[in-house]
Amino acid sequence: MLDRLHSVLGLALPHRACVLMYHRIAKPDADIWKIAVDPVNFEQQIQFLRKKTTVLSVPELVEAVRNKKVKSNTVAITFDDGYADNFLVAKPILDQYAVPATFFVASQTIGTTAEFWWDELENILLFAPQLPAAFSLLVADQLITASLEQETHLSDALRLQLQHWDASNEPAPSHRASLFLKVWQQLRPLSHAEQQQQLHAIREWASMLPSQRPDYRAMSVAELRTLASSELHTIGLHTHTHPALAFHTAEVQQQEIQRNKTFLEQHTGHQPTILAYPYGNHNQETIAVAAQLHLQACFTTEVKLVGHDSDKFRLGRFQVLNNPVSSFAQQLHKWQKG
Repeated sequence: MLDRLHSVLGLALPHRACVLMYHRIAKPDADIWKIAVDPVNFEQQIQFLRKKTTVLSVPELVEAVRNKKVKSNTVAITFDDGYADNFLVAKPILDQYAVPATFFVASQTIGTTAEFWWDELENILLFAPQLPAAFSLLVADQLITASLEQETHLSDALRLQLQHWDASNEPAPSHRASLFLKVWQQLRPLSHAEQQQQLHAIREWASMLPSQRPDYRAMSVAELRTLASSELHTIGLHTHTHPALAFHTAEVQQQEIQRNKTFLEQHTGHQPTILAYPYGNHNQETIAVAAQLHLQACFTTEVKLVGHDSDKFRLGRFQVLNNPVSSFAQQLHKWQKG
């Protein structure tokens, strides 16, 4: 069936590449942003890509764009953030099938037990067993208040409801979810220091310690170094603290990218020159900074193919969902046809 699908839909594919975006290869209890792919599904997706497409490394694709030699049915694979499961789970599968990938790593959490701020916020507001009934917090000059009413206790039914919530495409299904979205939206534009200050206040309100779940940690320095030493894979830039760049000055943006670049150079021995914008967020100042730092290319989260006429500082990507290979193959062909 997949062979027939590929042969029929692949006849008139344009000379453009499809860059795939992954974040996690894991089976978390909750995945509200739909960024985790089950290892079994991931392996089947990689098998399909290996058999049915031409998988280029990101540097090879960037070179093809520069030389206007992008071919049809070409795919590149990327990972964002630097979760440990990229090294522990994704790398062995990629290695087994000799499929290259680029890992865009935010350096702040590398070698620490700290969770990314969005994971910790989710763990507190959505899945804390018990929360106070009233919430009130001043975030970036906006007062956020909420009454959790019957949701102070995390019942089994509420937990299941929140575990199955798709926060990107569905309205908040509960008071906890509504509060989470409000706080998340206010925290995202802030600096790392401001985010941590607010998280500290939220932890105190919830009477919780900092989240340090092993399954949510970033790579260790040793894991990053081993990944970078692979001849198959490459490490890319993803800023130091994962800010939404367009909300910050050009000076802050440059500091974030340069600090990330310096960290990765020191710990891997390589000089990364390709950036993925955190959240895909950027502006003209970001592009000017990227040019000043002599970056070769930058990736967004815009859903678009990469071709000869693509802006090298605004290359598109497609987020891969946790789908079995049949659904993945159909989705890939839709993306490829533009």
